[in-house]
Amino acid sequence: MSVFDKHHQTLEHHETMMGSARGRLAVALDLITESVALVGQHGVYCRSERFPGKPTMDIALVLEQLDDAKQLMQSAMEELRARA
Repeated sequence: MSVFDKHHQTLEHHETMMGSARGRLAVALDLITESVALVGQHGVYCRSERFPGKPTMDIALVLEQLDDAKQLMQSAMEELRARA
């Protein structure tokens, strides 16, 4: 099943409100945000022994990459909004 089939209703809603490109970016941003939450929950249980109170290095790296992706997507959405 393609991403467009799995998220058909959400994509349709956001694309109607924001246009095709911005709507798809908004849905992608929502999916990344949900992924950050899931990885964060996993990080609660997988703590680093070297750095108490911090998630393991692999989880920290995944969270960092997801956060970077979110920032890039947000900047793209802002740029598209400025052009409109």
